[in-house]
Amino acid sequence: MLRVLTLSTLFPDASRRNFGVFVERQTLGLAAHPEVELRVVAPIGLPPFPLASRGRHARLGALPLGEQWKGVDVYRPRFLAVPGTAGRLHAHFLTRALTPLLADLRREFAFDVIDASFFFPDGPAAVALGRRFGVPVSIKARGSDVHHWGTAAATAGQIRAAGKQADGLLAVSEAMKRDMVAMGMPAEHIRVHRTGVDLGQFALRDRNEAKAALGIRGPLIVSTGALIERKGHDIVVDAVAALPNAHLLIAGEGNYRGALEAKIAALGLADRVRLLGAVPHGEMAALLAAADVMALASENEGLANAWVEALACGVPVVIPDVGGAPEVVTERAYGRIVGRTPAGFASGIAAVLSDHTPPATVRAGAERFTWEANTAGLYDHLKALVTSS
Repeated sequence: MLRVLTLSTLFPDASRRNFGVFVERQTLGLAAHPEVELRVVAPIGLPPFPLASRGRHARLGALPLGEQWKGVDVYRPRFLAVPGTAGRLHAHFLTRALTPLLADLRREFAFDVIDASFFFPDGPAAVALGRRFGVPVSIKARGSDVHHWGTAAATAGQIRAAGKQADGLLAVSEAMKRDMVAMGMPAEHIRVHRTGVDLGQFALRDRNEAKAALGIRGPLIVSTGALIERKGHDIVVDAVAALPNAHLLIAGEGNYRGALEAKIAALGLADRVRLLGAVPHGEMAALLAAADVMALASENEGLANAWVEALACGVPVVIPDVGGAPEVVTERAYGRIVGRTPAGFASGIAAVLSDHTPPATVRAGAERFTWEANTAGLYDHLKALVTSS
């Protein structure tokens, strides 16, 4: 029996059910493996008092320290996240917070391996904890955890050191692996471990009926993801302004909402562009089913789950050449890879709309990505680390 301690600061809770849902799905898949026992440590970073008692921090602080989450034991220790340090101290304080918790946990659950499913601050902390408790460590790179923290002056050194010291590494795409190697991480330690998609939940539906349910007639573009600048929703809004008959629905929430609302108003697009706010992941398939195109103009990605979920619903994607985009859009039927400009997106969306590709043909692009393969690959990877340690 393989005893796995999964460490992830990116994991859902009662106040953020969409937060880290793909980490959750990967973890639940591994937990269901007949040869695995698993516990999750999902730390929560909070600023010092009195900031910790306000707003979203207060909601996070009120979460239980431990609970059963969808049948899995989840621990939610707090660690100090000091404002104004650009993350420099996150891994240090995370390690300090986790050391006594893991020492106690190890008395009744002698974990064989630490599976850090997000690179920062989880990865550096996992390496320190692995050394302390004498177990191998795996770290998974997903996207901004490496592209942002791995290039930021305050944290880049920690990312590179953790990548060199970990016993094994996972990358969501071949492109991510290349980026990790370019940062000095050993290629022989990196396994490409792609995401999965629930092909039962994200499935073909009648597009006209789905559009009617949303009160939309004509071409529909959907964009999903947090309303933050690097997701590039403004680029897609500008592109839709150049497509007179098209509608755009954006699912997500974040601090860039005000800027997007202002842009939509300034362009006179209020009748064609809507910000839906946060859409529960369980409702995303119904939204995608209505779309003719999924367009996401991210500045960087590893291999976005949103791309694969759209394909599973029979919806082609229009995306820039970032991360694993060429590993997903391998056929014209699956969409277009375009320049990250309004003109590029407008052209790509128009091209996809003119193709009229049958949804079943598009869906074939998602059938390469299954949670079963994801679970099998993760189990093999972690088992090998334990066997060779």
